[in-house]
Amino acid sequence: MAQPKYLSGDVAAINEFIDKFDVFLFDCDGVLWSGDHVFEGVVETLELLRSRGKKTVFVTNNSTKSRPEYKKKFEGLGIPADEDEIFGSAYSSAIYISRILKLAPPKNKVFVVGEAGIEKELRTENVPFIGGTDPSFRRDITPEDFKGLADGSLLDPEVGCVLAGLDLHINYLKLSHAYQYLRRGAVFLATNMDSTFPMNHNFFPGAGSISIPLVNMTGQEPVALGKPSQAMMDAIEGKFHLDRARTCMVGDRLNTDIKFGIEGRLGGTLAVLTGVSKKEDWEAADAVAVPSFYVDRLSDLRAAAQ
Repeated sequence: MAQPKYLSGDVAAINEFIDKFDVFLFDCDGVLWSGDHVFEGVVETLELLRSRGKKTVFVTNNSTKSRPEYKKKFEGLGIPADEDEIFGSAYSSAIYISRILKLAPPKNKVFVVGEAGIEKELRTENVPFIGGTDPSFRRDITPEDFKGLADGSLLDPEVGCVLAGLDLHINYLKLSHAYQYLRRGAVFLATNMDSTFPMNHNFFPGAGSISIPLVNMTGQEPVALGKPSQAMMDAIEGKFHLDRARTCMVGDRLNTDIKFGIEGRLGGTLAVLTGVSKKEDWEAADAVAVPSFYVDRLSDLRAAAQ
């Protein structure tokens, strides 16, 4: 398998790379920032690309924030971005449920394992839901819960779908509810299957680690709606009317970002070494995906301005 071209420090190669594309899809965590730390030179790099007429789209698997909340995060970190440029897995999930899944009443409610970002995006699509941030699910399970879940009296008969995302308050009670709904035939969806996510220069359990217990219990794999799901790519293409051959995916993770771009038949993929995946990961014989290009950090593209 062909190895990626290393761009850092090669001004001619960087300019040639930028000229190949009209649209750049950016992952956020591990590419633009880690937690609340913005990587040096990111703002200037985005300004450079935009000054050359490039469209920038921010594609994130983090489902804890809605698009307006993500815009606030961008602003707080000093990164200019329009809400319309942000495409998250919570939004992707809401679009999928409302416009593709189209659950018919009375079984059209969603049981949410996740945070407020999912709830806000479901509301924008008028999708009814329970669970999520409801305080009644953020507690220890009781003997009465076991009884009511076993006989079904605690379950909402209108739930037809379980959507699992990153849940910072995951507990036995939520997993038990989700499992019982899935046992009764609810559709199993996940915002994404990232095993971890970067935060504060380290890694923590990701949304995929939240849904794995349910996979283990049911033997079912969820339909995942974040990268590398091509349902997400189709939605992005439909929204932005991009030419895939002139589009590049920029990310730090081979099994989500780079795989997303390759399976989506994009013109190219760029890996950055500020997040999860490292050079040895794509050099391995069993590499899950190999990028077209790589840089040490996103800001290395600024050399094009020299």
